[in-house]
Amino acid sequence: MTDATEGVIDLEEHAKAGKKPPKAKQYRIRIDKAHFVVDVPEMTGRQLLKLAGKEPPERFKIFQHLHGGATKPIGLDETVDFTTRGIERFKTLPIDSTDGLAEPRRHFRLPEADEEFLDHLGLRWETIVEAQVKWLLIYGYPIPAAYNVTVADVALRIDAQYPIAQIDMAYFVPNLSQSNGRSIAGLSNLTLDSRTFQQWSRHRTAANTWRAGIDEVETHLLLVNHWLQNELTR
Repeated sequence: MTDATEGVIDLEEHAKAGKKPPKAKQYRIRIDKAHFVVDVPEMTGRQLLKLAGKEPPERFKIFQHLHGGATKPIGLDETVDFTTRGIERFKTLPIDSTDGLAEPRRHFRLPEADEEFLDHLGLRWETIVEAQVKWLLIYGYPIPAAYNVTVADVALRIDAQYPIAQIDMAYFVPNLSQSNGRSIAGLSNLTLDSRTFQQWSRHRTAANTWRAGIDEVETHLLLVNHWLQNELTR
């Protein structure tokens, strides 16, 4: 067992030895089969899922496995204290998009054509308002081959004057990168809905302006697909 004086406490080893983990500089925890060293004495269920790369956390459940075989579910915003006796490891469980999730948030309505298109996509989608800004969130959106992931969550900012005003740019979770290691220009981060989205600063040109009455969520997503494919050929 790692000595506490070294600053790292292994929760699993302490649980199996029947010892209460002391306060320490770092804790070694196991989530499923992976081990992580963290610098904090407690984390929420949401933070643990993000640490394990389970995005979005709302699509997973996480359980605390206690010494002796008992398991305890952890809420997304519930805090786990690593100095608690008996915590051995953590288990995650993916949940179906239609099972175990709250009803999709509909903080505002989109035009009927947009909602019909989104429903026909077969993907979970939500509309939220954060800091008085309207957002459309689409979960599990397909990403072209040659990127680091095959699906991602995409956010679109919906202007107060939409559909007269344009939809601009796109935002992704997790961060996208090219599998060949080539860099992608025009990226930045944006915190939205308690997650960090990767902002793609891509805009229409004078030759490709927003066409009020024609352009909508569907055509903007076609443009987003073009940006993703075009980036691979730069």
